[in-house]
Amino acid sequence: VQLQASGGGLVQAGSSLRLSCQASGGTFSTYTIGWFSQAPGKEREFVGCVSGRGGNLYYAASVKGRFTISRDNAKNTAYLQMNSLKPEDTAVYYCAAVPSNRGITRYTGPYDYWGKGTLVTVSS
Repeated sequence: VQLQASGGGLVQAGSSLRLSCQASGGTFSTYTIGWFSQAPGKEREFVGCVSGRGGNLYYAASVKGRFTISRDNAKNTAYLQMNSLKPEDTAVYYCAAVPSNRGITRYTGPYDYWGKGTLVTVSS
């Protein structure tokens, strides 16, 4: 499966952005989709993930209550709605896919497929 994240940009603190992850080449609903962020000079971090049919959602503590993940399997697309953005949210955001039968995970290792990231910059 091929993934492409989009929707990043430059926004002010307190603003909102919605990122999209468009998939192609596979049966989208059979993959857990994870979102990860990587700030300059830091390791890639878990943001959240959604199970194949959307019934299970998990978030990192740092974004819980501000970010919402969803997916539309008919459109082969997952979303990351980011509200109340903070300067520390500045990072490249990636979406990734792992077959749902492997379970749901916050670790980067199990994810087989990664999209090119999209840059989110939050100014203070």
